[in-house]
Order: sequence, then C-alpha cells, then structure tokens
Amino acid sequence: MLTHEPGSGLHDAESYASVAAADAYHAARRTAAAWASLDTGAKEAALREATDHMAQEYRGRWKGQRVSSTQALDWPRAWVEVEQFTLPSDAVPAEVVKACCELALKASAAVLKSDQGAQVLSKEVGPLKVVYAHGARQGTKFAAVDDLLRPLLVGGGAMRLVRS
Repeated sequence: MLTHEPGSGLHDAESYASVAAADAYHAARRTAAAWASLDTGAKEAALREATDHMAQEYRGRWKGQRVSSTQALDWPRAWVEVEQFTLPSDAVPAEVVKACCELALKASAAVLKSDQGAQVLSKEVGPLKVVYAHGARQGTKFAAVDDLLRPLLVGGGAMRLVRS
C-alpha cells in the first residue's frame, strides 16, 4: 500500500499524492480515461516513480529547507516564500501534488528518465538529415510540470525590484 506525504514529514513516505488525490486530479481533466484504465497497483507504482523523478530532478533546487532530517521526501519544507507569502511548513503545496499526478500518468506509459548514451549530433535516414546543436539536451523535459513547480524553485520566479 502506498504511503503518501500529508505534510507531517513521514520517514516512510513514498509519494506526494495519494491514489485518491490522483484519481480526483485526473477525473477533472482530459486524462481521466487513461488514468482510470490503470489498476490500483499500477497507479501506486506510477506515483512512486513520479515522486522519485521529482527527487532526482528538483533536489537542491527547492526553496526553503526540509522540516526534519528524518523525513523521506523533500516536502514539507520551511521558510518557503511564494509571491510574498510564506507557505505552511506542515503541508505539501498543491503544485507539488499536481506535478506528481502529472508525472505519474507519464510514468504509467513510459520510463520518465531513461539511460542516456553518447550524444548523437547528426542522423541521416534516406534523404532526411537532422543535425542537433552541441550540448543539446538528451532527456525529456516536462514543461507543464516545470511550469507548475517554478514558483517553488530557487530562481524559479520573477523577482520584484523596489527602488529606495
């Protein structure tokens, strides 16, 4: 059974979202049929993978700091400010839960972060040729998830300047 993080800093939490939260999230979107087609075990596995991906992708970039050295996940966090408001340190922000739900659906269909080999700069198949820029990204970026989480990341939002 999946253990989700309610905001108390559980030492054994595996996901930012419960299956019920993910069910509700997807039921309100065009992803409802795809998510509903999964059994509970597949949903739990996808939520775990989504949370693992978030840890790998965003650790070290979150605002604030963890509330406990024993908590399993990066949230809850203390001293996180978004738009001049301090978020509660005993909750997981809705954006984190939504991002987890988004990634879980993607995880149910494919591996979120595949192994990467040598970077290919050019591919030619018959008359078609594609040339990639030097340093081009090999992995998949999830723009919708990045947009959801941007306010919670260091350097992720616009800074308001006030002249004195």
